[in-house]
Amino acid sequence: MAALRRKFGEDYQVVSTNRAGGVDGSGGGGGGGFSVPAAKKKRQRFVEKNGRCNVQHGNLGGETSRYLSDLFTTLVDLKWRWNLLIFILTYTVAWLVMASMWWVIAYIRGDLQQHARDASYTPCVANVYNFPSAFLFFIETEATIGYGYRYITEKCPEGIILFLFQSLLGSIVDAFLIGCMFIKMSQPKKRAETLMFSQDAVVSQRDGRLCLMFRVGNLRNSHMVSAQIRCKLIKSRQTPEGEFLPLDQCELDVGFGTGADQLFLVSPLTICHEINPKSPFFELSQRSLTSEQFEIVVILEGIVETTGMTCQARTSYTEDEVLWGHRFLPVMSLEEGFFRVDYSQFHSTFEVPTPAYSVKEHEEKNSLPSPASTPALTESQRARRDRVFSVDCINAATATMGGGGGGGRRLPSKLQRINSSGKEDLQRKVLMLSSQHSEKACSTGDLPLKLQRLGSSPGPDDSLKVGFEPMTQSTGDLYQHSLMPTLCPPQPSARSPLLSAGRRPEDNLPAKLRKMNR
Repeated sequence: MAALRRKFGEDYQVVSTNRAGGVDGSGGGGGGGFSVPAAKKKRQRFVEKNGRCNVQHGNLGGETSRYLSDLFTTLVDLKWRWNLLIFILTYTVAWLVMASMWWVIAYIRGDLQQHARDASYTPCVANVYNFPSAFLFFIETEATIGYGYRYITEKCPEGIILFLFQSLLGSIVDAFLIGCMFIKMSQPKKRAETLMFSQDAVVSQRDGRLCLMFRVGNLRNSHMVSAQIRCKLIKSRQTPEGEFLPLDQCELDVGFGTGADQLFLVSPLTICHEINPKSPFFELSQRSLTSEQFEIVVILEGIVETTGMTCQARTSYTEDEVLWGHRFLPVMSLEEGFFRVDYSQFHSTFEVPTPAYSVKEHEEKNSLPSPASTPALTESQRARRDRVFSVDCINAATATMGGGGGGGRRLPSKLQRINSSGKEDLQRKVLMLSSQHSEKACSTGDLPLKLQRLGSSPGPDDSLKVGFEPMTQSTGDLYQHSLMPTLCPPQPSARSPLLSAGRRPEDNLPAKLRKMNR
């Protein structure tokens, strides 16, 4: 155990299960910190731990006659004490009846009196004087002992007929009772006693998936041929139509599709049921496990190698026998030339880190988008987004000015003509110009060539540069203050002049631009 503790770490502690007091021991790697209740009322089970079904049939009425129609199976299913009683009574009654018949024949023929009076008299059965002698004769005949002292004579036809009837009846009784006892002694239920199931089932992660697991083992060296395991979930539920099903049976997948349910049961195996969206435990969490009521019935079937008879072993696990965040302790060890199984640790478990929430909650949590997972925009994507936003602003501004209001008179006439060339043409030109890296093209946009020369070449008249530094900034401010006064407000800048209150926008334009606007 010390080596195992070193292998799995000091945080994992072996847990021993106590039926009266829950689970003893605490591990540092448990999932969620929920504790099993110290004591829980034992509820009614559908299948006992030893595999016996806890169901009794009552109020059969006239259907009890069906048991007599299948008398052989009825005798096999009876308990041993009743079988032995029936066995003894059957032979005792048969012997007494047949012995009485031999005594009646001797009494009717007068063999009991004539035998004492005349030595030359030939009786039906020699040396039968009374009932005990008739009983001994029957036993010697039935058991084929034949001491030779008592025998049937040839002058007794009724005795010969009774002898034939006795032989036939004895063969039938022997075949029925001895066959019944043989079948009951070789019943595969006794083979199931050497098939072990773990006392508890566990829930933990395996290969990154939450699984319900339990352990099975074979105590004999003889194998179970074609061993197959199945699981049923017994739980009450109510249908959408309002029908209540007290013991609804649901199949638990333990590898039917992959062939994992076909077992090679040489050493103890851990049977795994993956909890996925198709599983009935899809919404089961550690917290809800304490309030659920269900029973898992495990059925192990196989052919006994020595007898060729089909054997079935059963057990069940209730909700208080399912340990969340546990794993089974390894029982296999490698010795010199063979593998050794330590069945003393067959039922032992230890705690492992396990999420306390259900698989459904886990999938819903992973399906939510995370802010950190949002991809960052590249420089080119950011520039394209800004260009589209600028075009949208221009579209909104042009839509505002297109009505012929006062905003259209604030622009120079040439700019108004350019603006009236059509919204689609303006968008196309703005996108083409914005994709270029030249500052001149980006600054002047669709302005006339004369204005481009004014913005690109220094002139002797400094009044052209009043409030404009450079011409590219002037046209940019012009669009910001004139085209988009509300939709795209300009950012405050030391280089862009602000319009004074009570003045027209044309007053801030240079002299040449004011002349062009006339």
